[in-house]
Formats: sequence, C-alpha cells, structure tokens
Amino acid sequence: MYKNSAREYSKVNLQTEIMEADPHKLIQLLLEGALTRLSIAKNMIETKDFSGKNQKIGNVVDIICALQESLDHERGGDVAKNLERLYDYMTRRLWDANRLNDTDIINEVMSLLLEVKSGWEGIRKEYLEKFIKEDTEGKKGSKSEISV
Repeated sequence: MYKNSAREYSKVNLQTEIMEADPHKLIQLLLEGALTRLSIAKNMIETKDFSGKNQKIGNVVDIICALQESLDHERGGDVAKNLERLYDYMTRRLWDANRLNDTDIINEVMSLLLEVKSGWEGIRKEYLEKFIKEDTEGKKGSKSEISV
C-alpha cells in the first residue's frame, strides 16, 4: 500500500512540476526522465528482465525523438544541428545497447545526456536571471509611473 501511495504522490508531484514549468525546465524534466529510465534499464539487463529493458530503452528513444523534434533549426543554428546529430547518435547507440544487452553503451549515452542536461541547466539559469531582472525592472518602472 505504501508503495502505491508513494507512486501516486510522485505522479501528482511530477504533473504539478510539468504544469508550472517553463520550456527550459520541461527539457530538463525530459532529460531526467531519460536518465532515470536508462538507469532502470541497466538494472534490468543485470537481472535479465529483457522485456522490461526493451520498454525502458524504447521510452528513452521516444524522449530523445521528442527532444529532436522540438529543435528550432532557424533560431538554434549550429547548436540545433549539433544536437540533431547527437540525438541521432544516441538513438542508434541505444538500439545497439538494446540488441546487445550492453550496459557500457547505456553508460555512454547516459554520459552524453548528462552533458546535454548540464548545458540546459546553464541556459535555464541565464534565462531565469534575465527574466527576473526584466520582471524586477518592469515592476520598478510601473511603480514610478503610478507615483508620478
């Protein structure tokens, strides 16, 4: 019973986080979900739960495809092109890992995902600092307009 309650709480917590998230946070959540599923897939290889492993790796491929489809090539320029290639590479490596039951390949993809996640964390930090600064300046401006 406790396990079911914890799972339901986790779902509600995640739904709330998604609903309140900015686009950068959503990407971070997707990357975290991919990393979590890959960690589970590694464990499933070790316990020989190959059906479960197939499902988890398939989920990660779906996440990577969603990230790939969300790339804005017009605004993203070379960064978007490089991410497109990297996501394609990760997908191919995951198919290899799935076919070969190879945890080393999963570790390789996890390492790449961690690098991408780290980059998005930096971008999000800059975005939030800019957003907070603009919001603060906007409030100052509106207060002075009201007091005049």
